[in-house]
Amino acid sequence: MNVLIVDDEVIIRTGLASVISWSELGLNLLQPAASAEEALERLEVERPDILITDIRMNGKTGLELAEEAVRRLPGLEVIILSGYGDFAYAQQAIRQGVSDYLLKTSKPEEIIRTVLQAKQRLVERRAEDSRAHRQAREERQRQLYKWVIEGEAGAAPADPKHAGSSQDLKNFGHPWYRQVLILSAGGWGQEEEADSLLRFAVQNMLEDLLPGAAVLIHQRRIVCVTGPEPSAVHSSGQRFKGMLERIENLLNCQLRLAAGVPVEDPDQVHQSYVTAQAAFAYHDLLPGAKLLDYQAFADRKGGKTVITQEEENELGSILLEQDRMALRAWTHRLADELTADPECTPESYQACLQSAAVAAHRWLERTLRALGKEGAARFAPWLQQHIGGAKLKDELFRHLHAVMSLYHGQLGEGQASHVQRAKAYMESCPAEELSLQQVAAYVHLHPSHLSELFKKETGSTFGDYVTALRMRRAMELLAVSPAKVSEIAGLTGYEDVKYFSRLFKKHTGKTPSEFREEAPGGTIRQA
Repeated sequence: MNVLIVDDEVIIRTGLASVISWSELGLNLLQPAASAEEALERLEVERPDILITDIRMNGKTGLELAEEAVRRLPGLEVIILSGYGDFAYAQQAIRQGVSDYLLKTSKPEEIIRTVLQAKQRLVERRAEDSRAHRQAREERQRQLYKWVIEGEAGAAPADPKHAGSSQDLKNFGHPWYRQVLILSAGGWGQEEEADSLLRFAVQNMLEDLLPGAAVLIHQRRIVCVTGPEPSAVHSSGQRFKGMLERIENLLNCQLRLAAGVPVEDPDQVHQSYVTAQAAFAYHDLLPGAKLLDYQAFADRKGGKTVITQEEENELGSILLEQDRMALRAWTHRLADELTADPECTPESYQACLQSAAVAAHRWLERTLRALGKEGAARFAPWLQQHIGGAKLKDELFRHLHAVMSLYHGQLGEGQASHVQRAKAYMESCPAEELSLQQVAAYVHLHPSHLSELFKKETGSTFGDYVTALRMRRAMELLAVSPAKVSEIAGLTGYEDVKYFSRLFKKHTGKTPSEFREEAPGGTIRQA
């Protein structure tokens, strides 16, 4: 598309011509004109698609030029650029069919955005004018979707500019590779219209900067298949670093790019797309990284997927104390420790955060049961949204805070007795720390007084209640954990596994091993 700038001030027209990289926007900048009269003389020969003109010039005004130019070239996009902010000029310009109105003080990115909007209108209008062209474009997009996204064999577009016969390429004597890139773009505002225009602009620049590339928009991301390259070595993700910076600088936007594995056969392009998706997910773990290559992460085994018992106990104590700042710090510390693990994957990261949410729900259920309010609340599970990892930990914090608020705001202490508060505390306390002295200190009572209250209110001694609590934890662990019986004894506060086994059988009527074998979904493993 051709762009013609008209201004009788040499500084303005040369400045506009040089400050913007027109060719990288997919536009051909014609020699700027110094007057409306000169522009009209050249109009029908050079046939600009977009006209950018000053309003006030010697001779004919920009509005007179716009009126005559649109009459001669129907469909011409006209952008008025003026040093005058008078709204009357804008009204008159709009009445005469001018597409946009900008001040000369506009920033380059504002001018670029306006020109790209004009370009998009032209593209859409011309596509509408040609049903066959529109149908061909839609068919090509369907082919690209089947080829790249769905992996349908033989669905590569027939256009040799973008696909090409793999056999023809092999006849040159060496393999040729393609590679799928997935990009997200931001920085033009929150509105969907601005996002859509930015993706359109990035798509245009990719097609210009990567000869032979095929580009489509899928799920608000830009998916690009590079043209055939003679070497997989040169197809590493780092080769796109300069291109990324170039687009960002020109469009004043922020891009994130993930590169899949290079593939030789066109029917393997879907594999490159799948690996590009996998690489893109690492932006969740590395939010500061702009360019990620799948090959840098392909060998990761995955980090831990479940929080430890110590972490769960600490979380329970924080929830009970209603400490919002400590809860945020705990959540961020967990996320940061996970991402620091060189084996961490998006799947293991998300699984471990999910386990923290499950632990909070377990704490809520146990604590309400201890207070005699079992079944008083139903809390929806945490459904992770597909957002960046830096935000995912904040989402987890909000969920945990909601659990904490539910307990304290609706179902928590209120006028709870000292014994109820002690029970709630014990549910969050590590098994080895379940001593009368420590629990009494938490509720600010003398140990002997708490012991008396416990017997009076529950009908059992403090020691019997602790034993029952430890046995319940042991049953939960035996049902879901592959740990040895001796390990579970230690986790529930017993150093002597034989003493633990005797207590467990007395409490349940079964040995720990028998209980594990009969537990629904339990693992069968002997001590």
